[in-house]
Order: sequence, then structure tokens, then C-alpha cells
Amino acid sequence: MYTAQERVHEYLQFGSRLGLERMRELCSMLGNPERNLKVIHVAGTNGKGSVCRYIYEALRALGYTAAIFTSPYVGDFRERIEANGEMISEDKLEEIADKALAAAEELAGRGDPPTEFEIVTAIGLLYFAEVSPEFSVLEVGLGGRGDSTNIIEKPLVSVITQIALDHTDRLGDTEEKIAWEKAGIIKEGCPVISGARGKAAKVIARQAYKLGAPLTNSAKIKYKIMEKSPAGYVFDTMIGGKRYERVELSMAGEHQVQNAVTALCALDLLRGEGLIRSEGEALRRGIKAARLEARFYVASERPLIIYDGAHNPDGARALTKTLGELFPEGRILFVTSILRDKQVDEMLVEFSGAASAFIATTSANDRALPAEELSSLIKDKGGVVLAETCDPKEAYSTAIGLAEDYDAVVFAGSLYMIGEVMK
Repeated sequence: MYTAQERVHEYLQFGSRLGLERMRELCSMLGNPERNLKVIHVAGTNGKGSVCRYIYEALRALGYTAAIFTSPYVGDFRERIEANGEMISEDKLEEIADKALAAAEELAGRGDPPTEFEIVTAIGLLYFAEVSPEFSVLEVGLGGRGDSTNIIEKPLVSVITQIALDHTDRLGDTEEKIAWEKAGIIKEGCPVISGARGKAAKVIARQAYKLGAPLTNSAKIKYKIMEKSPAGYVFDTMIGGKRYERVELSMAGEHQVQNAVTALCALDLLRGEGLIRSEGEALRRGIKAARLEARFYVASERPLIIYDGAHNPDGARALTKTLGELFPEGRILFVTSILRDKQVDEMLVEFSGAASAFIATTSANDRALPAEELSSLIKDKGGVVLAETCDPKEAYSTAIGLAEDYDAVVFAGSLYMIGEVMK
């Protein structure tokens, strides 16, 4: 018997098609589970998963029931759907998937099958409607305007994180075009928090003004980093006239400080509207509790092993900047796999600036570059390749064998590869 995950994955054959028509029909057939949810909706190129996790953990620490929908998953399909600190159970996933897939099959019979992500979103919304949390945090899958999560009509707040070039084949080839797609989650009269900068920030501001949506630009809020370590950063900031001193993060990098500031802005807005109470110590505990397994995740201290998805140039830049801050003279061994439809050259330029040496590997994903081809591209950038293998498990073993010669071993470039290594 196929599992829910296997049955849902069968819809990958219909590709990734943006647009809300199928999602509206699917939700209608399922009783519109989204309509009674109180949603914090988060889009962006990089940082949206972290911002979702900061908000979710803070709400839980403040004593609220909360649910979170994120993508992609790293090791377990159920990571995408979580409520009150627990992933959806396997039995519940099977039960709810049966309902969502029955509706999906009916749509497919009419000649317009939903996408895999639309079905996954529907499963998440059905589960949240059943659990009935006080708050639901939804991460956009791709873009915003045509993403299935954009079925939400009146979010409590729309959050847009940093904007960079990614998925240019579907979202546009400039930051302004991508920002316009992301800004599609802004709804009339609903407040917006934006962590975007430059021209992208202007696009978002224009859309917010057009829809009468009050806008807070978290990118303009100043902060001071007090401590840095691979285990996390500590910072001070002031938001809404309230001072936050020595806010501790369990994720490293200045970009994570910026993500946390964006999350705190969203939480402060909810507090200002009387939707949540604000207890300083509880809020701090929640922010510190936020961790993601593939965002500068320290998997081991001796040897120091770090997992970071870094699957686009902006993510690669944030990773190498953090490594430079923590190990200015350090020797770093990179284990990398990259999908061929990413901006491979730009990513490798960033990685090469931080790496003393590479191990090239490839994930099981059909879009992954073969290890031999990736190795050749690394060498073209002046990088030193110690090994190449089509098996991430073998790449991991090789890296561990070499770890004593390096200050850190970093697995980066593909969440798929990291997921395979973690298994």
C-alpha cells in the first residue's frame, strides 16, 4: 500500500504551476478549511523559514496554541505540518491525505489536476482547521501571488523577508519582478512587515500603499550584535519604542539577526493590535528555541560539522559571510551538491571564497548536477577538489576522515543532499 507521501508525490508529474484557480476549487471541495484560521503569512527569497520558526516558537512560549506550515522538508515529509510542537502523526497524515487526494482525483478527472504542493497545502489547512490553533504561521512555497498558500484572504499580518534572484524562470529575472510576485500576498487593509531592501523594498511599498496596507520596514531597524559563535548570535535592538537587550539566537549569522528583527516586528504588531500579550522572558525563550536543521545547523562540535541549505547565491553569500565572521583565518572543508537549474556559477564563486577544499557530491534529485560535472566547475573557479562521489553518504564519510585538518566541515548547496546526509 502506498503511503500518503508516495500518493501525494504522484502529482509531481503535473509539474509546478502557479495560480490560485485549482487551489480555490480544491479548498471549496474540502469545506474551505482556511477560512477560520488566524494566519501570519510569510513570503520572501531567503529567511522566510527562519522568520516563520521565530514567530511560531515565540507564540508557543507566550502560551498560545500555534501551528506552522513550511517547505521544503529536510528529513521527514511531516516536517512541513506541525502544531503545538509536534509534527502531524503518520496516522493523521494518512487520514487527512485520503480526503485531500479524493478531491484532487475529482479535479484531475475534470482535466485540471492540482499540483503536489497544492495538495500538501490542502492537507496542512485541513489539519490546522481540525486542531484549531489560536495562530497559524504559513510559509509561501514559491513566489507569493500564485502560490497555493495565497488562498488566505485576510491574514493577521503579511511578512516579506529579503528578496534575491531565485526561480527566475517562473518569478522573473530581476529583483523588482520577484518582489512584485512576493508582494502578491499583501491584502487590502492587512498590515505588512517587509525586510526587503533597495528596489525590491520600493516595489513592496508601492503595493502596500495601493492596497491601504500599513507597512513596517524591518530592514530600517537598527541592531547591535553583542556576541557571535557557531551556536548562535546575541543582539540588542529597539522595536516600537521597546528595547530588546541580549536577545539570544540558536542560529548563527547576521542574516539570522535580521530575520529575528523581522519576526519581532510581526510579534510587536500583533501585540499592538491586542492580539497577543507580550512577556519579555517568555518571548526570549521562544526566540532562542527557534532552530532549523539546515540553516547553519551545528550537527557536531567535535569535529565541527555545519549544515546549511544555501541553495541560491544570496544564501551562499550569507553562509560565507558568517563563516568569515566566525573563522576569519580558518580552514573550511565544503561538501557540496547543487541543482543544475540554480545559479551554479555564482554560488560556486561564493563558496570558493570561503572553502579551503571541496568534496563534490550529488543528491538523488533528478535536477542535481553529477558530481564529476560539479567538480569540473569548482576547479574552473580555482577550487581544490579532494574527492567526488555520487553518494552523499560516502561524501560524509570522506569528510569525517579529513575533518581533523579543518576548523569546520560545511555541507551546503542543496537541501536534498543535506536531507540524505542526515538520514
